[in-house]
Amino acid sequence: MLTQNLPVQERKMPEGKKKLRWFVAMSTLPLLGVVTAFGLVPQSDLGLDSTKIAIEEIALPRLAPGVTPAASFWHTERVQRGDTVAELLRRMNIEDAAASNYLRNTAEAESFRKLPAGKELQAEINSAGGLVSLRYLGDNGAQIVMDKQGESYRTRILPAQLEKRLFVRTGEIKTSLYAATDAAGMPEAAANQLAEIFSGDIDFHHDLRKGDKFTVVYEMTYSNGELVQTGRIQAAEFINQNQIYRAVYFQSDAQQGDYFTPQGQSVRKAFLRSPIEFSRVSSGFSNSRFHPVLNKWRAHRGVDFAAHTGTKVKVTADGVVTSVGNQGGYGNVITVSHQGHFTTVYGHLSRFAKGLHRGQRVAQGDVIGYVGMTGLASGPHLHYEFKIDGRQRDPLRVALPNAQPVGAADKVALQSLAGNFVARLNQLRNTNLAKLD
Repeated sequence: MLTQNLPVQERKMPEGKKKLRWFVAMSTLPLLGVVTAFGLVPQSDLGLDSTKIAIEEIALPRLAPGVTPAASFWHTERVQRGDTVAELLRRMNIEDAAASNYLRNTAEAESFRKLPAGKELQAEINSAGGLVSLRYLGDNGAQIVMDKQGESYRTRILPAQLEKRLFVRTGEIKTSLYAATDAAGMPEAAANQLAEIFSGDIDFHHDLRKGDKFTVVYEMTYSNGELVQTGRIQAAEFINQNQIYRAVYFQSDAQQGDYFTPQGQSVRKAFLRSPIEFSRVSSGFSNSRFHPVLNKWRAHRGVDFAAHTGTKVKVTADGVVTSVGNQGGYGNVITVSHQGHFTTVYGHLSRFAKGLHRGQRVAQGDVIGYVGMTGLASGPHLHYEFKIDGRQRDPLRVALPNAQPVGAADKVALQSLAGNFVARLNQLRNTNLAKLD
């Protein structure tokens, strides 16, 4: 329809517009010719290289053969009560017949089979569940290492890498000494030392009061990061009924050491107040007491310490054993002579220390027997007597002689050491901290 209408439009269009349209049409023809020319000219006529596709094989360098390390990981486990070798390996996800056989049957692995409950060990295990290495600490702190060697294992014992750390604990008496030390986080061995250090000045059976306080600086020995043992108390302070007692450990040489006050007096008395570390006094020293077995009134010239049968009994001072045996109402009894005019008696024992005999020299704190109820006794306890020139005295009240003070040559060194500890104790006493590491 568009082509049919053109002549009509042209007939109706004024003459001037017709001329203009023809002029525009004629002027565009050269441009159309140029565009057409560029579209038709071959690429080779423009002087450009034609495109070429080349396929060539390139040889890549070969990688040197390498060994891919086997993946392994470490597993830490603690021995549980009743564990067997098989159960312990199962808990560590170890599936290794050779390791199981080595640990169960060889003499080298005997220490592994005797590991106590709570002991920690580390095992290196590969991705297939095989045991690569096993490590744990022996009784003496040495590290025991079992490494895979071919189809079996070998055991090595590495020297202990011991490290000593100082710990500080403060506590307050609310019910008893051991309840307070437990609340303060002190190990039992350190608590026993604390009681022994001040036992010459404080009767822990009768003298403790609610509100009494203590501060202790003590060592802990570690091997390869694992606790091996509780070490010695280095300094301590005990406030009993507002009276302050202090003690510092001082060594004059590599062999000898003891506890002294900051002024150089020996803290250790020549006699311990009690031959048992901690127990209940069931019957005190008295001129008239109703005897529970004889059912009559008579003097009780000693102190009875109630304790479980088998509790250790320690000699209260250096001395010489003068008698060991059974003596009627005393049952199994030991008598020890000290410094010529002091005598101590230990009665109702269940048994004596192995090898103890008359004439044997004993040192303060040595275990000489065990609590029992032999002789005239209604229950297990220790009957303890303290005599001066043959006369019985109340062992809980009698004034005990002191041990020798520090030598004059060492006094300056002791006071310097004590000064550092006393400054630390004063600082701690003025704080409200329950624990400080």
